[in-house]
Amino acid sequence: MMQPEEIPFLPRGVRIHRDAVRDTWVLLAPERTVTLDEIAHAILSEVDGVKSLQDITASLAARYQAPAEQIAKDAAGFLGALHDRRFVDLS
Repeated sequence: MMQPEEIPFLPRGVRIHRDAVRDTWVLLAPERTVTLDEIAHAILSEVDGVKSLQDITASLAARYQAPAEQIAKDAAGFLGALHDRRFVDLS
C-alpha cells in the first residue's frame, strides 16, 4: 500500500491519452493499454511527479467535496495496483 508521502509519477513511455474512436481516456504504455473510468482519470490527472499521495488526496477531496479518508484509500489502492503492473513509479 502506498504511503501518504510517496510521490507517484508516470515512467518514461507511459501517458494518459484520449481515445477519440472509443470516446474514453486510456493509459498507454509500450504494448499495453488500460481503459480509465472517471475516477481513475481524476486520480491520474493529479499525478505530476511533484505531488505526494497526500497532496493528490487533498486536491481530489476539495474538488469533489468528498471525505479525504475514502479518497486516500481508493487512490492508494488504485495507484498501488498500477505500480504493481509498472504503469506508475514512486519516489
